[in-house]
Amino acid sequence: MNTILINNIEEIKKNIKEWKQENTKIGLVPTMGALHKGHASLIETAKKTCDKVVVSVFVNPIQFGPNEDFDKYPRTIENDLELCKKLGVDIVFAPTPKEMYGENTKLSNTELTFVCPPYNLVDCLCGKARPGHFDGVATVVLKLFNIVKPDYAFFGQKDAQQLFILKKMVKDLNIDLTIVPCPIVRETDGLALSSRNTYLSKEERENALTISKALKEIEKLYNSGTVDTNILFDAGFSILNHNIDLEYLEFRDFETFEKIHTARKNTLVAIAAKSGKTRLIDNIILG
Repeated sequence: MNTILINNIEEIKKNIKEWKQENTKIGLVPTMGALHKGHASLIETAKKTCDKVVVSVFVNPIQFGPNEDFDKYPRTIENDLELCKKLGVDIVFAPTPKEMYGENTKLSNTELTFVCPPYNLVDCLCGKARPGHFDGVATVVLKLFNIVKPDYAFFGQKDAQQLFILKKMVKDLNIDLTIVPCPIVRETDGLALSSRNTYLSKEERENALTISKALKEIEKLYNSGTVDTNILFDAGFSILNHNIDLEYLEFRDFETFEKIHTARKNTLVAIAAKSGKTRLIDNIILG
């Protein structure tokens, strides 16, 4: 089958309108490109669930802070398109910032309407270190939902805070679609797949492996009966390489997102840390 590359909003809307007239079940996989096996797993799940699949490739400027890696974020549209063709994607939607936000619009809430998730959900974990990040994420995702009008949208569990916030946005704003969470995909050595992994030197990657090992140690202790999060934290922290700069290691109820002190079923154990200059996130959900 042919995969169509579309850069224009009106053009993709025309395709979507035709699909809707045929009662086509549409799946959306939002990405920032630099696609890897983790994205491929989302696409494969979408293909099994839907009649047509759209993959958006858009490095969204309004979710990057002033000192973050927007300019150097990997952009590999030719490779992304090739992977999407192999996986049978129907449309790759790759707009420019001007197409998404307008020719002369300042990309701030002085001129642009933003979606602002609840403060208690963004002033923690990744949101605490990246003010405004989830406003930018929620805004672009809602725009994509309005453009593509999917029946299902597929997101990876690795971005657990993002997943929780977007599910709440869909519920609170009565958006008529289903968000499908998909499991974390890992390298054979355990490192969670990320487009930012390419930034790591050999030594930094070795150090980064202790992030997933710390989570495994916490899960092992929990499964053996330890539920005190202070003990679980200490056990995980002791595994981290001394060159790893820990930003947070927290335990949250994945139904309410409240911080908890006694681990139980459906507890999110989330971690963010830097190996060298590269910020990495990972998590597990305790059973």
